[in-house]
Amino acid sequence: MKKIALVTGGGSGIGRAIALGLALLGSEVFLGGRDERRLQVVADEIARQGGRAWPCAGDLADDAQLRKLAQRVLDEGGGIDVLVNCAGSFKMGSWESEPVEDLDELYRITLRAPYQLTQLLLPALKARTGQVVFINSSAALMAGAKWGAYSAMKAGLKSLADSLRAEVNSSGVRVVSVFPGRTATPMQERIFGLENRPYSRENLIQPEDVARMVVAALELPHTAEVTDIFVRPTKKLA
Repeated sequence: MKKIALVTGGGSGIGRAIALGLALLGSEVFLGGRDERRLQVVADEIARQGGRAWPCAGDLADDAQLRKLAQRVLDEGGGIDVLVNCAGSFKMGSWESEPVEDLDELYRITLRAPYQLTQLLLPALKARTGQVVFINSSAALMAGAKWGAYSAMKAGLKSLADSLRAEVNSSGVRVVSVFPGRTATPMQERIFGLENRPYSRENLIQPEDVARMVVAALELPHTAEVTDIFVRPTKKLA
């Protein structure tokens, strides 16, 4: 039986790299994200390497679209083995200037959507002793100036993952959190722009580096579990 995976944020960056890595191992992949064109490009890449993928465009902040995504995976995939919560959003600003609406948006995408999507798919994951991946951030562990709202949401995501693991390990479901440092993604390029810093892709972690670590953790025999993965750029940034 083919393994079924859902990767949110699958249209670019780390999500794309993980989707490609899972497809190379034979998984059929549902790609969640907002940009249908980007998702189709990744689905075509997977098809060219002999795999199969479905682009599933939608807004994860919308409850109806989130439920539709989960149901599509169950209906068309027949179940699920791997859920990768990778979709995210980024906002930054000082306490004096950042509007509370930024916090609300970060909450919807970064915390609420992974919570609800995992909840919707959890019975199916338990049925196939599946695995859940939360792509987090090093910002969950250290909140810098002007990163308070974003870091708070990522710290919350870590707590959700830890609690989920404590609940579902007895059912055979494994849960891993991944905490990449600065990674060469479109979002990171935008962050460098907001910080007025020069962006040098070659000095950062590559999305494929993170994907290799995630895939290796997922491929472990079920006698072992990786709970947390920390990845940093080799070159320290000024």
